[in-house]
Amino acid sequence: MPYLDTYWLILGPCLLLGFWASSRVKSTFNEYAEVGVSSGMTGAQAAAAVAPAGGAVVTVERSSGFLSDHYDPRTRTLRLSPEVYDGRSVSAVAVGAHEAGHALQEVTRYPWLGMRSALVPVVQFGSRFWAVPLFTGLVLQATSLGGLLMLAGIGLLSTTVLFQLVTLPVEFDASNRAKHVLAQAGIVRTDAERHGVDRVLGAAAMTYVAGAVSAVATLAYYASLLMGGRGRDR
Repeated sequence: MPYLDTYWLILGPCLLLGFWASSRVKSTFNEYAEVGVSSGMTGAQAAAAVAPAGGAVVTVERSSGFLSDHYDPRTRTLRLSPEVYDGRSVSAVAVGAHEAGHALQEVTRYPWLGMRSALVPVVQFGSRFWAVPLFTGLVLQATSLGGLLMLAGIGLLSTTVLFQLVTLPVEFDASNRAKHVLAQAGIVRTDAERHGVDRVLGAAAMTYVAGAVSAVATLAYYASLLMGGRGRDR
């Protein structure tokens, strides 16, 4: 089946990239979870220190799940996984500070964060339903209705792709803000600690890059099917 051959040719490398990025962030986090910080701070304490340094008022809570850390802008709450919340390591401080970096973005009205937040309801709809019209359109591709359905599915899928792309500057900027405050406030004090923070946050950033590459490749694949079907109709 040529569709499946093309699918794996385009998306196979993206799946491998995603697997590599996920493995790398876990291994890097675990490596630096064994390296303490000379300040003795936990990830929760680091997050609580970084946020007010930029004028943000947040609540820091413990959540469940490995690397489930996130910032909830609705309640201005940093939810940190147990390894980050309680850990007194380079990894814990890096991740906690990164999540606090999102709170700093909100205070300064960072435009990419505002755009990502505005896209959330659209993406929630698009990510759930894009496959229905697209695959129905593939079945009916020989008809004009099939083409319209595929176009609708691709349009919904494109919202997810846009969200992934907008997420990239948001995550990189949050990490940059975190590293600046960590150094300025003396939470990380040595070159070795700063290097560890760079590696932990750099590995985490690659998961977002892999997600964006995969999303773009998926969109390109289905768009090529639509264009190919139209070409055969001419």
